[in-house]
Amino acid sequence: MRDRLIFLGQLGFTLLVAAFLVVPVILSLSAGVTVNYFRGIQSGITLQWVRQVWELYAGEIFLSFVIAIATLVVTLVVGVPAAYALHVRGGKLSRVIEEIITLPLAIPGLAIALALLLTYGGFGSFRRSWLFILAGHVIFTMPFMVRSVMAVFASIDIKTLDEGAASLGASPWRRFRNVIVPNAMPGILAGSLMVVTLSLGEFNLTWMLHTPLTKTLPVGLADAYASMRLEVASAYTLIFFVMIVPLLVAMQMFADEGQKR
Repeated sequence: MRDRLIFLGQLGFTLLVAAFLVVPVILSLSAGVTVNYFRGIQSGITLQWVRQVWELYAGEIFLSFVIAIATLVVTLVVGVPAAYALHVRGGKLSRVIEEIITLPLAIPGLAIALALLLTYGGFGSFRRSWLFILAGHVIFTMPFMVRSVMAVFASIDIKTLDEGAASLGASPWRRFRNVIVPNAMPGILAGSLMVVTLSLGEFNLTWMLHTPLTKTLPVGLADAYASMRLEVASAYTLIFFVMIVPLLVAMQMFADEGQKR
């Protein structure tokens, strides 16, 4: 009887916390498909706000996914070899480099953006390009890729596997492609999930680096909430959820499948 009461108490507390977190999201999303938020659902259901957001912010939505995918590609190309090199080399120098790579985790996004502006803001074409935002996102998300891959390397004897492949005559590139990457796949998938999620949702850093022609999803969402009807801003949130949730679910499925393998 006591165990049952404890279970019911834990279940009730969990449902209460879930409701506390989910109900505001549901109310915000429902506002995007109602004719008038203050009158509620009884005012009627409409997609006019969704269409209006798509007409106004389709470019920002597309740019966000371009930057997120580009960020993922750069972190994969740079982060995976870097994680392998840091793990294999070891020593104090590798530890120092690892701490430098992970330093952005301890620095606010606004500070990173300010540093980029002070350093590269004078390059006009680069400053006005979405590549400037990409540079900030790569700096901000790189630690998550490196840490995830290094955590996998720490759980297996990757150095012995690499040396075994080398003794059989495999070239460095073939060893990296056929030995290193497959064994690091769980960490790569987990890191990819975090990189894409952070890039799509990052606001502070992006807000300082963007220009009127390089707005992304979070910046456009903030503008919508600040300057338009609540229904329009809620419709923007609805579009954001509809586009990002399936992507995250798909990536999580790939990550789970990679861990099983």
